[in-house]
Amino acid sequence: MRTLCSSTLIGEFFIIGFAGLVAMKDPDLSMTTVWTVSGVAMFLCLVLCGLVTRPGGVALGWALQIALIASGFAVPMMFFLGVVFAALWWASVHYGRKVDEAKARFAAQADSSTPDAA
Repeated sequence: MRTLCSSTLIGEFFIIGFAGLVAMKDPDLSMTTVWTVSGVAMFLCLVLCGLVTRPGGVALGWALQIALIASGFAVPMMFFLGVVFAALWWASVHYGRKVDEAKARFAAQADSSTPDAA
């Protein structure tokens, strides 16, 4: 799960950075505000890469997805990209857990079929 979720988060890191560049063009938003919000979100993406397997990591990831969709109010294209990344996040969590379960079953089968060396 960690690999799939981290890949999604790294993709989001870049998308948030590009959205920040687009948001800078809005005369109603100050550059300080844009880069503070974008920087915090980008930092959160990087931190979540390490926390995704810890308790609450996936929930924080979902909070980031909601924030990414909500950023569409500043950059309208982010409504679409936020939904796309929320779907990728769901797939990463869902299929990542299935892969982890399959690896655990395979490891258990390998351990049970190995004869004792004693």
